[in-house]
Amino acid sequence: MAARRPVRLPVLAGVVVLVLGLETSCDETAAAVVEDGRRVLSDVVSTQVDIHRRWGGVVPELASRNHIVQVMPVVHEALTRADKTLDDIDLLAVTSGPGLIGALLVGLQVAKGLSLATGKPFVGANHLEGHLLAIRLLEDAPAPPFLGLVVSGGHTSLYEVRDYGNYRLVGRTRDDAAGEAYDKTARILGLPYPGGQPIDELAQKGNPEAIRFPRALPGDNLDVSFSGLKTSVLHHVQKHGVPEGQALHDLCASFQEAVADVLSKKLVAAAKKLGHTQLVLCGGVAANSRLRALCKQRAEERGLRMFLPPVRLCTDNGAMIAVAGYEAWRRGLRGDFRLAADPAWRME
Repeated sequence: MAARRPVRLPVLAGVVVLVLGLETSCDETAAAVVEDGRRVLSDVVSTQVDIHRRWGGVVPELASRNHIVQVMPVVHEALTRADKTLDDIDLLAVTSGPGLIGALLVGLQVAKGLSLATGKPFVGANHLEGHLLAIRLLEDAPAPPFLGLVVSGGHTSLYEVRDYGNYRLVGRTRDDAAGEAYDKTARILGLPYPGGQPIDELAQKGNPEAIRFPRALPGDNLDVSFSGLKTSVLHHVQKHGVPEGQALHDLCASFQEAVADVLSKKLVAAAKKLGHTQLVLCGGVAANSRLRALCKQRAEERGLRMFLPPVRLCTDNGAMIAVAGYEAWRRGLRGDFRLAADPAWRME
């Protein structure tokens, strides 16, 4: 058996560092080349939405198998679009948690294989940290400290970002994540999976005050809850039937208003309670038009600065993992061939 090549460590001071980021935590196969954790040279995403739509949600085994098929073509395309080769890459960053265990293992084993074959170092990156740090790819990105609200299909969490690598969880959902509430509501209404985009589109022509759905703001803490909202939609449909036409637009707008109202209130309440003036909204649900608008409106009303990543950086992508990996490397984290996937990796 041939000996392993020595891992060559990049110097991170005074030179340009090219990071290849790999993301396979759920149902997107993604790779990106990012310079110095700030400038995207390429960002390629292969989505599995059509594969999972027929089942109404992500099927883990199907996700893992599709990652195996797509990951190397996606990596090749990312390098091609950046006009780079593996020889040009200084650091490999890969999502090692949280996520689906089988999906995570695909990306992790690819990163290890590329590291072994090329001698390039690699580092595991936290998926949620990737969402939080995607804002670093904006020209006017905020420097810590700031509050970051991560809103996705599997997570709704509010973090105090004291510094890169220094995070404190200050609020979370007590049950369904916001994205889950969207998907379950879409299923009740007979809309396609994932539910975020079709509900958002239908809501554009609806009256957000047509139906007064409940807002769960448990106590004076910073937690949220969405299971009651989903159940309220179910009871409404059981009583009145699945709506059509304008009634469907109104229901979607009313549901969406309830989600955006709760999240935006908690975000600005956290800023007041913890003394922050910079707010970041991120994660897949951060692409929602009403949530973006209401968070920005309420922040500005209170003299706070709201940072919103572009929609393409809200959903899972390789660029955010490249940023998280770069920052993890800068603060001394290192990957080795014993690194395991951690589907429940708690960032804080």
